[in-house]
Formats: sequence, structure tokens, C-alpha cells
Amino acid sequence: MSAPNANKPNEGIIGQISNSAQNAVNYVSETIQGTSAEASKEANKEQAKGNIPGQDSIGDRVSGALGAGSDKLDQHKHEGAASANKHSI
Repeated sequence: MSAPNANKPNEGIIGQISNSAQNAVNYVSETIQGTSAEASKEANKEQAKGNIPGQDSIGDRVSGALGAGSDKLDQHKHEGAASANKHSI
């Protein structure tokens, strides 16, 4: 997770531009990671429902459910970081 770069007093216009550019890069990166976590969460939800051939045992379904929960936490973490970086651009 990338925290936004804050402008420091007397940093100058170049430093401020650099911070804004880095925040923009971090925003894109966090957005992509959040989207990836969401896709993984949806795949794990299908596994938890037993909808994936060859992965429909109780153990596989429990693993899918736990994976979906973990991915949801990751998704929210990346979405929050992306939002913070977006508002700091």
C-alpha cells in the first residue's frame, strides 16, 4: 500500500510536481491491484459455491471461502489507498 506523498513547506514547485506525479502513479498501481483482488475474490466465491469442476470437495470449498474473504480485505485496502492517492494529486 502506497501512502500519498505530502508537499512539505519550502519544497518548491518541482518537488510538488514530483509528489503529484508519484501520487498519480501510486493511484494507478493501487487501482490495478484492487481490481486484481476483486477478480480473485469472485473466482474464490465460485470455488466456495462448488461451481468449479474438480474443486468441489468440502476442503476446496472452505479454501475458496477463506480466499474470498482475504481477497475482499485486500480489495478494500487497495481501494482505500487509491482513493487517498487520488485526493493527494
